[in-house]
Amino acid sequence: MAEAIRKPTRGRVRGERLETRVTTEQKKLIERAAALQGRTVTDFVLTSVQDAARRAIEEHSQLALSLHDSEAFVDALLNPKPINDRLRETVRRYRQRAGV
Repeated sequence: MAEAIRKPTRGRVRGERLETRVTTEQKKLIERAAALQGRTVTDFVLTSVQDAARRAIEEHSQLALSLHDSEAFVDALLNPKPINDRLRETVRRYRQRAGV
């Protein structure tokens, strides 16, 4: 019996699996898009999902301030309130716990 020819891996091992159910229309759309780019459906889907995941993480990581929040932030930087005993004690406890 002839041995199956294996394609060489490109330095990465895919040990996990994702599965999803799609409609016929969704599958046809994905297959067409992959074909137009000259890629396999797996490669197309994986790349698309990775791109979407990176965008979602990046969007979540960005700090978005309203105009009011932005003005309050700038005001706090330009006109800081005087340090009181409560803040001094908080800083002292933080330094003690953090070993700073």
